[in-house]
Amino acid sequence: MATEGGAAASGDKPKVGLVGVGLMGNKMARRLREVGFEVVAWNRDSAKAEALEDAGCVAAASAAQCAADADVVVLMLSDAAAIASVLLEDAATAGALKGKTVLQMGTIGPQSSRDIADRVQALGASYLEAPVLGSQPEAAQGTLLIMVGAEADPRASPAWPIIEALGGNIQHMGGVGTGAAAKLAMNQLIGSLTVGFSTSLGLLLKNGVDCGSDSKFMSILRDSALYAPTFDKKLQRMLDRDYANPNFPTKHLLKDVNLFTDVARESGLDTALLEALGRVISSTTERGLDNTDYSAVFEGVYDPAGEKKWE
Repeated sequence: MATEGGAAASGDKPKVGLVGVGLMGNKMARRLREVGFEVVAWNRDSAKAEALEDAGCVAAASAAQCAADADVVVLMLSDAAAIASVLLEDAATAGALKGKTVLQMGTIGPQSSRDIADRVQALGASYLEAPVLGSQPEAAQGTLLIMVGAEADPRASPAWPIIEALGGNIQHMGGVGTGAAAKLAMNQLIGSLTVGFSTSLGLLLKNGVDCGSDSKFMSILRDSALYAPTFDKKLQRMLDRDYANPNFPTKHLLKDVNLFTDVARESGLDTALLEALGRVISSTTERGLDNTDYSAVFEGVYDPAGEKKWE
């Protein structure tokens, strides 16, 4: 199942309770308001929810209020532990879920998603997952790539107009857990491609080979089967060693690669390469680059001794 465009379905729109309005959640909330949804927002840091009031969102005083005032509760929390803590282990919030639909859009493991689905359904609510690929610009424009995991046809869910409003390419991957697995697979490629490109770029620089945007190397790479558009997106940041104003911070990439490694190990896959990948990203965060753009993994490859100091 694929859909194009980003307009919400016509007719009555469900009222959205957005739990977690960080970098991505903020843009998603604004997008939903832009296309006519009522949005109630909650975040542990209340200032982030209050900052959305200029877009017409309502800042909820608690996660319980956010759930109670919504038809569909959208989760953009950091991990499965945060979901359990905020949504399921707080009696008031859990009690407010009865009759609601929970739409999980963050990055968590497939078994964690299935476990949360069971707990949500036991509370009398419905559940589907729809993790996203893309960054803040795509969230703002409603052109995210969305991987849906749902036992029934998700187009029948009250959450479907929300998914349509946020996504340009929407795929129903299968049952709950399949969307989560697809999202992890995508994020593992983000890490592998970026560290791989960093390593090639580092070797060129160390040997005096021009690898700027107009270089012969980049011309050859772009014409090869090895090319990925992310290389051009991250090239200048790496050459300038300037990783400010991230769309996706390095610490989040590390979290996702570590999560993928855990799930891969449980699935019986060889994780040796993943563990090495995690070490490179971890060495980057340990030198104070955790909140910078994930292209900063170049530092872990190019300057393993950490000779350049970061504030």
